[in-house]
Amino acid sequence: MADPANDDVKIDRQEAEDNWNTAVKTSDALRMVEAILFASAQPVTEKALKERLPSDVDVAMLLGELQEIYSNRGINLRQVGGAWAFRTAADLAFLMNREAVQLKKLSRAALEVLAIIAYHQPVTRAELEDIRGVETSKGTLDVLMETGWIKFRGRRRTPGRPITYGTTASFLDHFGLQEVRDLPGIDELRGAGLLSARMPTNFAIPVPFNDPDELTEDEDPLTDIDLEELGLLTPKVEQE
Repeated sequence: MADPANDDVKIDRQEAEDNWNTAVKTSDALRMVEAILFASAQPVTEKALKERLPSDVDVAMLLGELQEIYSNRGINLRQVGGAWAFRTAADLAFLMNREAVQLKKLSRAALEVLAIIAYHQPVTRAELEDIRGVETSKGTLDVLMETGWIKFRGRRRTPGRPITYGTTASFLDHFGLQEVRDLPGIDELRGAGLLSARMPTNFAIPVPFNDPDELTEDEDPLTDIDLEELGLLTPKVEQE
C-alpha cells in the first residue's frame, strides 16, 4: 500500500524544484535585460527586448524589478518615451559636469519655439509664427533640429501641405520626461514663476498629442520626395 506521506514529500520536492528552476530562469533573464540596457547607446523598447529574450519571459515584470533594484543606486532605470535606459541618479548629476559636453545656450527665440512645439505638436511653421506673433527664422528651427529635440512629423492636410513639427525621444530624455504629457501644467509653471500674474483668466495650456510617432488624422506621412526636399534622403540616381 502506498504511503500518502511519501506522496506528499514527492509533491513538495517537485514544487521546490519547479520554484528553484523558475527562480534561476528569472535571474538569468534579469541579467539578460540588464546587459542589453547597459550595452545600448539608445533607450531600448520593450518590443526590442522581447525580440532578444525567450518568448515566455515577462519583460514588463523584469523591468519593474530592475527599476526597484536600481532605485537607490548611482544610476537609475528610467522610462524614456516608451523605451528604457539607465541614467545617472538626479542627485549625482553634478559629478558629471566636468566631463559633460557643454551645449551652447539656446537663444530666447529657440526656447520659445521649442516650448510651442512641445505643447502644441503637431504644429506647422505658420502656426508657430501665429502663436509667437513674429516670424520664425529657419536658423532657429535648424538649431533645434541639430540638438535632436525636434523633428519633421508629416504634412498637414491643408492648402500648401505644410510640414508639421514635433519633439523627439531625445527631448524627453534630456528633460527627464517619461512622455510628452509629463510637461509641466499651468499651475506648475505659475508656481515656478514662469508665468506672469497678469495672464488672462481664460489662458490655458494645451495637452500635447502623446504619441510622437503616430500621425494625427489631419497629417500625411512624409514621402521619399518630401525627405529628399528636406535633405533627409539622398536623391536616387537613375542608371543609364
